[in-house]
Amino acid sequence: MKIAILDDYQDAFRSLGLDRQLSGHDIGVFHDSVAGEQLVARLADFDIALLIQQRSRMPGSVIAKLPRLKLISQTGHNVSHIDVAACQERDIVVSAGGAGNAHATSELAWGLILAALRRIPQEAQRLADGLWMGPPMGIGLQGKTLGIYAYGRIGKLVAEVARAFEMQVICWGREGSTERAKEAGFRVAASREAFFAEADVITLHLPLNDHTRGLITLADLTLMKPSALLVNTSRAEIITPGALVAAMHLGRPGLAAVDVFEDEPVLGAHHPLIGLPNVLCTPHLGYAEAGRYRTLLGTGVAQIQAYLAGAPINVLPVRGSPGGENMPLL
Repeated sequence: MKIAILDDYQDAFRSLGLDRQLSGHDIGVFHDSVAGEQLVARLADFDIALLIQQRSRMPGSVIAKLPRLKLISQTGHNVSHIDVAACQERDIVVSAGGAGNAHATSELAWGLILAALRRIPQEAQRLADGLWMGPPMGIGLQGKTLGIYAYGRIGKLVAEVARAFEMQVICWGREGSTERAKEAGFRVAASREAFFAEADVITLHLPLNDHTRGLITLADLTLMKPSALLVNTSRAEIITPGALVAAMHLGRPGLAAVDVFEDEPVLGAHHPLIGLPNVLCTPHLGYAEAGRYRTLLGTGVAQIQAYLAGAPINVLPVRGSPGGENMPLL
């Protein structure tokens, strides 16, 4: 069988030794992302494609031009980027499994908070340039207020770390989220406006769906303090298009740290947030650490092995409407 490993930016498949589990097969590992006709050309000779998260969109227009494809092995349960119905029409099996892990993203959220407020990247660059520390001064966390928008699996972990830093925590979100926060002993803001105005750091932990797309507006952001930091490790589309760029130029909030973008991968620094002096940008590192990759890719390989053994696992039925055309990559 010819097996394609798509969008493996960090060469995780080989570096973690997962290629050895598929020895005897013709494996092609690709380290960049392509779409549309380029993706069709890339997969034309392959029987199986392993997809890492939602990095490759597989709409019906692509599926229809891949008569050789027999299996899509998806890491994780999210298949909104795959036209599952089109796959079933062509007898392409879609296997999608693997439990989520909130720890990796919550760790990155705290890494961004500390790096942005203490100016770690800037000071490290000054030292590399032959200089010593310079203005402006960094900002500490003790006694500051951390705002958690959506107290779910990730928000819970982020909030618990804040206690160790002796921060105050306020939460906002849907009723179920705020009730869980109260039960854990965290305060819920008096109003949405108060949440944005009071917090020194706000970190977003919302899934992207029809209810959350564009949920955070420019009006929300400009309620924040000029000294405040907004952190987004969820999805870029949670914020109204252009609102964060505009807010950064207005100086409310004064700082931002973002790990997600509307169209990924971002190459050539072609995004208006990249390069702004008050914004720290990272290339969607939220889940991209060795342990998480080992779990995700291990599940993807297990799905391929099960299919080759004649007993596919984690096989999806049709779920709702086809996806794929406009989903963000990871």
